[in-house]
Amino acid sequence: MIYAEMRWSSLYSKTFIFFSRRLSLERIVSSHIKKPDYFYRFHYPGSTIGVPSIKNESEINTTRLSCKMAGQVLEACSRLIKAGTSTGEIDAFAHDQIISAGGYPSPFRYAGFPKSVCTSVNNVACHGIPNERQLVDGDIINVDITVYLNGCHGDCSKTFLVGNVDDLGVYLVKSAEECVQHCINICKPGTPFNAIGRYITDFCNIKKLNVIPAFAGHGLGKSFHEPPEILHYYNSEPGFMRTGMVFTIEPILSLGKPNVNVMEDGWTAVSVDGMRSAQFEHTILITQNGSEALTEIN
Repeated sequence: MIYAEMRWSSLYSKTFIFFSRRLSLERIVSSHIKKPDYFYRFHYPGSTIGVPSIKNESEINTTRLSCKMAGQVLEACSRLIKAGTSTGEIDAFAHDQIISAGGYPSPFRYAGFPKSVCTSVNNVACHGIPNERQLVDGDIINVDITVYLNGCHGDCSKTFLVGNVDDLGVYLVKSAEECVQHCINICKPGTPFNAIGRYITDFCNIKKLNVIPAFAGHGLGKSFHEPPEILHYYNSEPGFMRTGMVFTIEPILSLGKPNVNVMEDGWTAVSVDGMRSAQFEHTILITQNGSEALTEIN
């Protein structure tokens, strides 16, 4: 999930208004579930600018559990990815799965977001709000799951194929997954953060795709969004990976131009040219010898 990386000045005022209108339609969160502070009062997104924290063993172990749950729920959602299923049904399913396992769906009430997951179909780049829209044969859909468990967040997303997707759509989705896996492989202590964006830019040039630059990866743990900020395009930002850092890698690759607009709901980011995009996301831990994708389910 990548709320903290939005670049539109009017977004948060729109979101607050939208949030207020939707409170009466919210799903139920059991009283025994541990909730983040933003459940009780409106918070703006956390900042990804600053010095990244080094997680201690306890924080790593707790984050590992939240990431495992997020990955499991995301994989479970694959059973619903078929023509006729609505994005609202996916949201309800994921919400119930997370709550029944003792977790909290992190997007719910974060900066006023009204649902428990993001569902982004076809030309929706990210932050799609689940609703009554039914999937149809040939769609592609990204489902973004973040779980808050025992005081830590775990974040992941995956783009699914719905039925018979055309060759170009399949190419886009497979390329997006390949890109993230290669990014994970280059992460290790001493690697500059900007190596990720430089790799993605080179990858897209070869694949004849574009990366959408308006959204970035981020650190997480006790906070949903924290340093470091992981830019997905060619950049010269300073900073190096160190053992114990935890952050997401989540580039959005597009068949068209990299420009997006945010709709009146204050969240849904759509491509200006109507072209499709695909995204995969993992939360990774920098280890002594490399990196580990904490949300990857084997």
